[in-house]
Amino acid sequence: MSYSAAASSTRAARMGSRRRPWWRGGSSVRRWSIDMLGWALVALGAGLLGGALLGGLLGTVVLWVALLVPIVLAYRRGIPRGLLVFRAVDLIYGVVLGTILRLAQGLLANAFGGSGALPSYPSLDGMLPAGWWLEDLLGGAMVAPVIEEFFFRGFLLIVIFTLVRRLAGAHRAAIGLGAVVGVIASTAVFVLTHALTAAQHTSDLIGLTLVGLVCGALVVTTGRILPAVLVHAIYNASGVLLAVAGTLLG
Repeated sequence: MSYSAAASSTRAARMGSRRRPWWRGGSSVRRWSIDMLGWALVALGAGLLGGALLGGLLGTVVLWVALLVPIVLAYRRGIPRGLLVFRAVDLIYGVVLGTILRLAQGLLANAFGGSGALPSYPSLDGMLPAGWWLEDLLGGAMVAPVIEEFFFRGFLLIVIFTLVRRLAGAHRAAIGLGAVVGVIASTAVFVLTHALTAAQHTSDLIGLTLVGLVCGALVVTTGRILPAVLVHAIYNASGVLLAVAGTLLG
């Protein structure tokens, strides 16, 4: 092979690597390494500790800020190629799967001793508590899904996936192994975080597990984060709306 042909082949290989999506080990995640797991643990631990000490809405904000730090640091190394792409079908994923997950959580609640009635806020004279829209509707249904999905699926899952894929080698099975380990591990941390920040009923923990698995599966199968964000947002928003309806109609 001539020098020019070899050079062309090398350039083509590099261009191919640059164009590959993150789940195929493209250049966008080349600098994502094991030290990022340390970032995740430190940020999550600091956020949980700060949130517990402060409590309330301020504690939640502290946790969110802590989760954002490793995301920003990681994305400065490289934004996983294709992760931020939006497709119209993502809206369908969000509405359909988010609604199904909420219905599943309701069925689980009944199965574990629930009354079958709509959830409701503790209130006087059937009035909604002050600030419910700020903490639950805006914070819980809009802000939390974005930050949590980018941390648990758009950061932690991808780090684990990438590391497992590298360790497993270049064969096709390495992608599947990375996906399984990444989805399960990120879901476990996701559920544990919620269990540490608020008291959770068994049905809530199972519901959160389903949310984590579904959102993780969406990220590794589509390569995009927005379907997971929308599913999470619909799941949270539907819970808030049901609680509002249960309070006003109860």
